Amino acid sequence: MSLPVEKVLRKAQSLMKAGELAEAEELYKQVLSKFPKNKKAIQGYQKLKAGITSKGASSSVPPQGQVDELVGLYNQRQFEEVLAKIKPLVSLFPKAITLHNIQGASNAALQRYDAAIDSYKQAIKIKPDYAEAYSNMGVALKDKGDLDAAIDSYKQALKIKPDYAEAYSNMGNALKDKGDLDAAIDSYKQAIKIKPDYAEAYYNMGNALNDKGDLDAAIDSYKQALKIKPDYAEAYSNMGNALKDKGDLDAAIDSYKQAIKIKPDYAEAYSNMGNALKDKGDLDAAIDSYKQALKIKPDYAEAYSNMGVALKEKGELDAAIDSYKQAIKIKPDYAEAYYNMGNALNDKGDLDAAIDSYKQAIKIKPDYAEAYYNLSFPDLLQGSLEEGFKLYEWRSRKKKRIVAPARANFIWDGKQSLNSKRFVAYEEQGLGDTIQFCRYLPLLEQKGADVTFKVKPVLHTLLQTMSSNASFSTSHPEEPEIDFETPLMSLPNLLNTSLETIPATNPYLYADHDRSKAWGERFSKDRFKIGICWQGSKTKVDFGRSFPLSLFEGISKTPNVELISLHKGEGEDQIANIDFDVTTLGPDFDAGPDAFVDTAAVMMNCDLIITSDTAVAHLAGALGCQTWVALKHIPDWRWMLNRSDCPWYPTMTLYRQKNRGDWADVFYAIKHDLSLLIDQKGQ
Repeated sequence: MSLPVEKVLRKAQSLMKAGELAEAEELYKQVLSKFPKNKKAIQGYQKLKAGITSKGASSSVPPQGQVDELVGLYNQRQFEEVLAKIKPLVSLFPKAITLHNIQGASNAALQRYDAAIDSYKQAIKIKPDYAEAYSNMGVALKDKGDLDAAIDSYKQALKIKPDYAEAYSNMGNALKDKGDLDAAIDSYKQAIKIKPDYAEAYYNMGNALNDKGDLDAAIDSYKQALKIKPDYAEAYSNMGNALKDKGDLDAAIDSYKQAIKIKPDYAEAYSNMGNALKDKGDLDAAIDSYKQALKIKPDYAEAYSNMGVALKEKGELDAAIDSYKQAIKIKPDYAEAYYNMGNALNDKGDLDAAIDSYKQAIKIKPDYAEAYYNLSFPDLLQGSLEEGFKLYEWRSRKKKRIVAPARANFIWDGKQSLNSKRFVAYEEQGLGDTIQFCRYLPLLEQKGADVTFKVKPVLHTLLQTMSSNASFSTSHPEEPEIDFETPLMSLPNLLNTSLETIPATNPYLYADHDRSKAWGERFSKDRFKIGICWQGSKTKVDFGRSFPLSLFEGISKTPNVELISLHKGEGEDQIANIDFDVTTLGPDFDAGPDAFVDTAAVMMNCDLIITSDTAVAHLAGALGCQTWVALKHIPDWRWMLNRSDCPWYPTMTLYRQKNRGDWADVFYAIKHDLSLLIDQKGQ
């Protein structure tokens, strides 16, 4: 027990109020094991055992969150799970009428299924070749959750009646629920072979194909269902989902609109359309679509959670958090809503609450890779690198993986000897990540490894300036050419990186001397030259990190300053719309096949680099240039929190927003410090 006793007791009381009785009991036991006479612990434990969760509360009142969870499970017809979870609550709250109602309803539902199943069995006993009875019994068994028995029942029906299309389709549903998608698809195909105009079988097959990730085939299947049954709203809506996952957002939105035209009170179609509009970047329209879904279906937890995501992307964090809370109130075991709320809390800077939210998601869904991965961010932001990089390894287990893990035969655990071993590291994520973490390759060589770095060819020329004997490849060496492999950004974890052990050799990349000299001849020798960059690519990852070029206007008026654009790509068109001078470098600037070689050469001729959070910042830091980085209020984890220096780059200074979205204050500080710097240099 590392926390003070008072904090532990307060936490136990909070857990009791939240209905987390087992966790509260464990904390009370921890206190009492060390301090058996502690009055507050004794009283709290006694109240817990008596079923009192707050002062003055009756022991007949159960925690509302747990009641809501049981209602949700009951509505999902997960009756056996309801009964398993309700037993300890009934013993703790013997007078809780609500609990007994749920328990009774669950028992009654199971009894109805059992009665139906017994009835079908009696029919089959009287008429052993009664295929319809076997099929209907399969439906009851599936609804009860006994999928294997349901499948056996459908097989019996088909043994009697081989051309029974409905039994094949229903068996496909049970196989799909079991996760056996290929068998489910085969079963739907059999149904369609028997009954070519079977719209429901095409629709169900589309759902299975969608779950399998075969989006084109799913879309074709939905189209077949709609050809047979043009007013099939569900097929339009689910086809919209497949089109959205494929990235065809406009077609998806049109499909949802067709579903809504057929079925105006179709809440799910409104919610799904909101997701497509959100992905398209039309956040206001997305939020309106979610609100319409909630108007039709006020207890629609998924719509609340998805609306929260749109509100977060819009920057309305408090409203997003409120939306997630509504989702959780309706569906207390909603792991995704807890995960999404953790993201919003992290962006807000409430890291302790974010950690609690991620942990709650993991408690509900123990294999939730996305939650584990995002749980790394609060640790990394706070400089707890060892813990953070361990959690960061979950990135390879996400549904939408951002990197493939090392293959089983080539995993290095960080402890095995690398002496004379052939080691392959491979790039992941963006150019900035490669520039930041390539610094680890020489550390592998110091351990005796013969290192190959698989990386896109555009970076080979720049990376070859590193003090390393690593070779560079565009393809992945195979057996028996290697001993170990790992994605590049796993090296900080494997090498036990902490704040104190960051390999901060500076510089570790270099510009080409002749190229630097050639670019230098194009610039004035007498002016204070500042290389500037203001925008990355306008993606969700970049959200809040870029800022308008116009913010450099105040700096441009500093006497004897020349602003030099290091910018290429999105945002470059802003240069045409400003009223101050920015030196541009022409079409030959980094126009060749190699990335950043001209950028690096120009940087070496600059007195200072001022940039947004892009790969340009990492390059400037790796070259050892004096670099000032303008950061949003809660930045990417690489920049950590509450410090003006950067442990990754010794020549870098960080300028942070004091308030979310306030770049003016950042540039006021930069302009002030620039004047001091120029005065110090006597220019």
